[in-house]
Amino acid sequence: MDIESIGSVLKKKGHDICSIAPGATVYDAIALMAAKDMAAVLVISEGNLVGIISARDYGRKVILAGKSSKDVRVQEVMTSSLVTVTPETTVLDAMALMTRHHIRHLPVLKEGKLDGVISMGDLVSEVISGQAFTIDQLKKYISS
Repeated sequence: MDIESIGSVLKKKGHDICSIAPGATVYDAIALMAAKDMAAVLVISEGNLVGIISARDYGRKVILAGKSSKDVRVQEVMTSSLVTVTPETTVLDAMALMTRHHIRHLPVLKEGKLDGVISMGDLVSEVISGQAFTIDQLKKYISS
């Protein structure tokens, strides 16, 4: 299997970014995730990536803490120590990074600027499609 880059994954997936402001309520963030069928959204302030908030953050830092999502601000529960990758990072390296840090979403920075976000699901799909292509090529080789 050719080792694909995160840049090639973003070309196929797109560079769309779903984000929310740090001062928004957690309720607004969860509503946005539900509307977009996502498990996390990036937190952007004045054009800069400052964090990420996930359904996991909501469960652990709001629900289990007995707080109300309408009273808690995103900045209070977001993850601000971000793990990021560049478009040149390989899919396998990104998967290893996500596994090591127990995360499912990675912001992609190109020359220091936010270029997109990838999920573990995006990477697994890429690996599976690469394997399917390899299997197909092997079948054609064997049958010729």
